Amino acid sequence: MGQEMNKERVVVAMSGGVDSSLTAALLLDQGYDVVGITMRLSDENRDIAPDGRSCCSLSSVDDARHVADVLGVPHYVMDFTKSFEHAVIDYFFDEYLRGRTPNPCIACNRYIKFEGLLKKARELGASYIATGHYACIDRSEEDVYRLRKGLDLEKDQSYVLYHLNQKTLPHVLFPLGGFSKSETRRMAETYHLPVAHKAESQEICFVPRDDYKAYLLEKRPECARPGEIVDRTGNVLGMHEGVAFYTIGQRRGLGIAAPQPLYVTALDAVKNQVVVGGADEVHAREFIASDLTWTMWNGLDQERSVQAKIRYGKREAAARIIPCGPESIRVCFAEPQRAVTPGQSVVFYERDVVLGGGIIDEVID
Repeated sequence: MGQEMNKERVVVAMSGGVDSSLTAALLLDQGYDVVGITMRLSDENRDIAPDGRSCCSLSSVDDARHVADVLGVPHYVMDFTKSFEHAVIDYFFDEYLRGRTPNPCIACNRYIKFEGLLKKARELGASYIATGHYACIDRSEEDVYRLRKGLDLEKDQSYVLYHLNQKTLPHVLFPLGGFSKSETRRMAETYHLPVAHKAESQEICFVPRDDYKAYLLEKRPECARPGEIVDRTGNVLGMHEGVAFYTIGQRRGLGIAAPQPLYVTALDAVKNQVVVGGADEVHAREFIASDLTWTMWNGLDQERSVQAKIRYGKREAAARIIPCGPESIRVCFAEPQRAVTPGQSVVFYERDVVLGGGIIDEVID
């Protein structure tokens, strides 16, 4: 009995997928007192995803509960719908209406899955929270916690975790960081987990049928405000259906006949204009980023050479980051980058260590 009392408690965010299920199984094997929590985030997509590919679907809750039963650990469903609506869904709409492209998965990780869940975990007497993200955490000789890329670089998810810092990193576990996806599938079979071969979840869990345009039209009909499509000198080339329906770098669906391919290069919500240009105009070398967070520091106090990544799935590229105020920095790439998109996150690395990141605010022409 004494040994049981000495176990450290960990709350595992169980979405009903193979990664979070294996996370719970591994931690249980390592001697932790595991408590599974499924976060109820939104009702938008709960009954439209019968295959369970949405983490908000009813079948995913049932899958998580089933896995917890197999492992013999307690499982709870907790309601985070109000905080999710404010921090993720409202933000999602607001950014599109501002002519920016949001990243709801990063907002969810930052404010719900870590900040919100960590608070709940402490109420349950847990020392840690754990998720199935493919990333690693270690501790330097200087006693500094570091967020690092996952071993499988194709699956690495450190980009969406750049908000973690010295207050949160000591209380977070990523058991899958040292494995590949194929290895986790095999291990899930070994543990006889009923979700071992379940398909990956969709990217935006709360958008029905993954159709963000239809969702915007339903929830924010004011976004369907037609306007002009112009070139960078202001010549009108056509008409658009609403700035929110376009993204930087987009080529198809512009409805413009031109001698050369045209791409969306900027979105101006104030003027209600979509700006287009040639292939060379969709590249940029510099931009301003704000809403900064740093994994190991309180702030950036001098210019620094880094590797920077401007979207999930894109490789990092050499850049310099330069403080230009207490809450913003200038990011200067060595080579022009395609489709630098306001609203998206930029994340900074030094080799495989995440230094921090921020939100792209303004592209410098």
